[in-house]
Amino acid sequence: MPRRACAVRILNRMTIPLTGAQYEIEAGDYRATVTELGAGLRELTHAATPLVTGFDADELPPHSAGQLLAPWPNRIDGGSYAFGGATYHLALSEPARGNAIHGLSRWIPWTLVAHHRGEVTLRSVPHGQQGYPFAVQVDVTYRLHAQAGLHVTVSAANRGSRPAPWGLGQHPYLAVASPVVDDCQLTVPADRWLPVDARGIPSGAPRDVSGTDFDFRTARKLGDTRLDHAFTGLRREADGRAWVRLEGSGTRTALWADATFGWLQVFTGDPLEPEHRRTALGVEPMTCPPNAFVSGEDLIVLQPEGTVRCQWGIRSFSPNETR
Repeated sequence: MPRRACAVRILNRMTIPLTGAQYEIEAGDYRATVTELGAGLRELTHAATPLVTGFDADELPPHSAGQLLAPWPNRIDGGSYAFGGATYHLALSEPARGNAIHGLSRWIPWTLVAHHRGEVTLRSVPHGQQGYPFAVQVDVTYRLHAQAGLHVTVSAANRGSRPAPWGLGQHPYLAVASPVVDDCQLTVPADRWLPVDARGIPSGAPRDVSGTDFDFRTARKLGDTRLDHAFTGLRREADGRAWVRLEGSGTRTALWADATFGWLQVFTGDPLEPEHRRTALGVEPMTCPPNAFVSGEDLIVLQPEGTVRCQWGIRSFSPNETR
């Protein structure tokens, strides 16, 4: 009996980028692109100068660039945690270290709620996932302002019938005109840093930055300092914002976080490939420290119908601006 050839039917010649639909927004000299995949920040520029490490629409975010991290940021030791009298086991998404890392929402498509010239809102309801049997709806709005740059508002609401543990982070890599961060001036308004073990899990209580390589409360050259640490005890301005500033080659990029973010993870990228190593500075606003699902430290517990709103942003400053 003759073998029948297999027929392949091409339904649509249009290709879909790996990061899904691309939502572009603009205001003044600012431009940004947000992706359907994970509601991530793929690009942010001011006057055509990148403020964050960008990547191609058909490329997965390198080293979590721009990803929104929910329902937890950073790591969970062994992927296991206890909550409400039960123990849950998450997939080990950092297998080399045996951890669950950076939440569940970054690899799923988010639903478009609204898209205008200067802003876009996306929504996710990651209910019933392995190790996280809770239904927390998350909405994120990216809004550009001609003067104030990018404002990001993340709102979470527990749509389930029982309390849910929750935390948030986001993973931009701040960029300036300098090709490497070594010669950049860095300001991190934090009084304490968190020691961790070789697996990135906290190994003790936060320590005073005074007299250490981690004291960037006053702007100073980064040099060869290696950072992959969480900072807390954040000093805030009158409006409640804590500011991280990176300045180099006559340009300055700054990230702010409101009072819901009690932690900042700062990463110089030393373990990365040569094309990414120390070329930008990972600055992650986080509502809780690493392993918060286990330790309970600064963990948000959303009661049924409970809500929380978090805000952060990025803007460019000219060299003569004092702030």
